[in-house]
Amino acid sequence: MREQWAETLMGFLVLALAAGFLVYSLTVGGVGGKPGGYDVTAKFGQVGSLAPGAAVSVAGVKVGAVSQITLDPKTYLAVAKLTLDPDVKLPSDSTAKITSDSLLGGVHVAIAPGGAADDIKPGGEIDNTQGAVDLFGLIGSVMRPQGDAAAAPTAGAAPAANPAATAPDSY
Repeated sequence: MREQWAETLMGFLVLALAAGFLVYSLTVGGVGGKPGGYDVTAKFGQVGSLAPGAAVSVAGVKVGAVSQITLDPKTYLAVAKLTLDPDVKLPSDSTAKITSDSLLGGVHVAIAPGGAADDIKPGGEIDNTQGAVDLFGLIGSVMRPQGDAAAAPTAGAAPAANPAATAPDSY
């Protein structure tokens, strides 16, 4: 009987710790953010694995989150809606770039502020963007180069002489 009470008490302790970790992760993770944030949009040619809830940072400091990603049916560009901290005012010529958190995955939007005197207004758009880099495609192109045009023979050109056949014997 005494073991049953100890097991029950241990179960409640584990549940309490799990609830504590949940509350901690929601407060540190920034779910909800500051009230009164403003939205801006950015259009990307490739978003990779960017998803709603991903961080938006300036100089490595989290200043917002991605709230929505849609496809523009006219231009076929991915439109990311970014919710930014109301205290952060970005110059209108800022650049948004999708960057990897690590080699294992996870991406976020990094914003490099520009030097313009005017700021991006709420509901405005970041015009300068750089999409996600396809890491596997990049590695594949390094491992299996397709060759360049200078190395390929042109049609109708005479084959090059065999240098081994014309070179003098080095013995």
